[in-house]
Amino acid sequence: MSSDKKQGLGLYDNERYRGHLSLCEIDLPGQRAIAEASVGVVGAGGLGSPVVLYLAAAGVGRITVVDDDCVELSNLQRQIMHGTPDIGLKKVESARKAVMRINPEVEIVAVDSRLSYDNGEVLLGGCDVVADCTDSFTSRLMVSRICARLGKPMCFGSVGRFSGQLFTQMPGSACFADIFGETPYEETDCSCSATGVLNTMVGVVGSLQATEVLKIIAGTGDLLTNRLLMIDALTMTFQTVAVGCD
Repeated sequence: MSSDKKQGLGLYDNERYRGHLSLCEIDLPGQRAIAEASVGVVGAGGLGSPVVLYLAAAGVGRITVVDDDCVELSNLQRQIMHGTPDIGLKKVESARKAVMRINPEVEIVAVDSRLSYDNGEVLLGGCDVVADCTDSFTSRLMVSRICARLGKPMCFGSVGRFSGQLFTQMPGSACFADIFGETPYEETDCSCSATGVLNTMVGVVGSLQATEVLKIIAGTGDLLTNRLLMIDALTMTFQTVAVGCD
């Protein structure tokens, strides 16, 4: 990279983000876009942990984390953003601590509240991209609808047992209801604590969600729009199926 292309980031930033600056698909313009971006993360648990950590390490300018839960001992098997000393702490405050440890240049907005149709547009309206890291059908449907109303891109992820699913919702593309319908198949608790989950699955899916977010911000690569990625860790297979309309 030439010296003139390095202008615009300090020497400290050039060293920190060398991995991105060396990629022609990102380089300085992409890293600047990442530094200026605002990302909303709904849920600071299993999926939210790798999403927040990787976005912070990537240098996203502002990360808004929305969650009203506290850290519990049973969370620590898979929610790597939190540790034993954080038990009893609000997850958003634990997230703030983790982000500051990784990259103190990132602005972290900790929202100790449950997202709802009443507050969703206010909380997510200033975000450029949203990552849905919730763990219930109704919450996922709500996040999708709010993002559709706002015209915001949304990266969806879900996990259960040894499997995971992922898709990206852009304005005009297939949304959650287009893929999964508007009512759950059965009224059961689909959270990881209820159904069980291999802890690494949240890392795999959460990392891919963060990847989609960064691709959107940097304007590079093909997104998982109108496609659903399904992962089966038992057979180690990745399958993509078309959904919605191109």
